[in-house]
Amino acid sequence: MTRELNVLALIKGAERFIFVYDDASRDALVADIRDKAADPAVPISWFDAAVLTQRVREPAKEATPQQEC
Repeated sequence: MTRELNVLALIKGAERFIFVYDDASRDALVADIRDKAADPAVPISWFDAAVLTQRVREPAKEATPQQEC
């Protein structure tokens, strides 16, 4: 059985934040992003956190093959 992983990235100036998660860890990632936004030492704003958590919560959109006419 293959486990699917999701990747979410935030690039803010020289800072790079890469989050790798699976469906079972979505809630934990949302909590982690909120914790980072609350930490003044981490340059993730509450706006960044809102956008990132929205992306985490969106259901994975699977690509559908295009049919030729």
